[in-house]
Amino acid sequence: MRNRESNGSREGSWGSPPEPAQVSPAADPQGPRNPRNPPGRSAAPSGPRQAPAAPVNLSLLRTFLAVHRTGSYTAAAPLLGLSQPTVTTQIRALERHLGRQLFERQSRGVASTPFADELADRVAGPIDALAAVADRGPFDGDTAAPVHLAGPADFLSSCALRVLAPLVARGVRLRVATGLSDDLLEGLRAGRHDLVVSSRRPRGRTLASVPLADEEFVLVASPEWAERIGPDRVAAEGPAALSGVPLVTYAEDLPIARRYWRHVFGRRLTGQAALTMPDLRGVLTAVTAGAGVTVLPDYLCRAELASGALVPLLSPEDPPINTAYLVQRPGTADNPHVALVRDHLLRESRTW
Repeated sequence: MRNRESNGSREGSWGSPPEPAQVSPAADPQGPRNPRNPPGRSAAPSGPRQAPAAPVNLSLLRTFLAVHRTGSYTAAAPLLGLSQPTVTTQIRALERHLGRQLFERQSRGVASTPFADELADRVAGPIDALAAVADRGPFDGDTAAPVHLAGPADFLSSCALRVLAPLVARGVRLRVATGLSDDLLEGLRAGRHDLVVSSRRPRGRTLASVPLADEEFVLVASPEWAERIGPDRVAAEGPAALSGVPLVTYAEDLPIARRYWRHVFGRRLTGQAALTMPDLRGVLTAVTAGAGVTVLPDYLCRAELASGALVPLLSPEDPPINTAYLVQRPGTADNPHVALVRDHLLRESRTW
């Protein structure tokens, strides 16, 4: 973010000695000279000095970050413990202070302006650090309760725990549970979890949810199977090119594969799974070893695709995408580490 340009510093006193002779206005077209302002220097403006701009209220920046991360005044409000009108008022106050628009209203939520994106990149780290030290104090031996985090096992293992490890090393305690979104959201309502990573947004206003990450699905196979199927054959023939190829899936009802078939091929998947494994990491292992074909989220198989251990069988212009949501249970404000984990996940999700 560019720093706002200064209006210029005031000139200090020069302390020059008086001119030896008085110059009349007629002789000097510039008029009488002030002995404290040599030729070429304009006199300092009369009147009281202008007060420097007031510093930005940190609470306004914290509200700004919450709206920027959630994309919604409504979603940011419960995370901050504020009402939606208060969030709106604070954002408007910050816009007036900065003299710049930060968000544009859309049919659903708000979109950040380029200036807002630059501001978020500039202040996120310092504001989060101040919140951790001044407001929460999680790293000085306090006794905050463990944070109960739940979500899909593959997603938590591949993404969330990797970025949360530094917090654990610095004193935050985590209790992690895995399962399906519907079951985990029910557990969240029952008070068994503090935060849940869900593959769908919960209905109603009871639970505050924030978009966390978008996962793109890829149809993949081992190099051996890709060679047997034939290059570009899936693009030319569609799912018919996969006839007779074993299908490895997450569950018996083929949820991810069915969605891929419907979105990319425009038809229903009617085959059966050759192997099911209720953990996508196991599906990845089986397909990499040559069990058949599968559909995986790109974050899970990015390394295998880069190394050539897996081969994409199709590269559609519009691949299916699923949004993961971070859902928070009401009433967790008494545990400052819940907000710390939540904010850290939202910030680090940009790297996934």
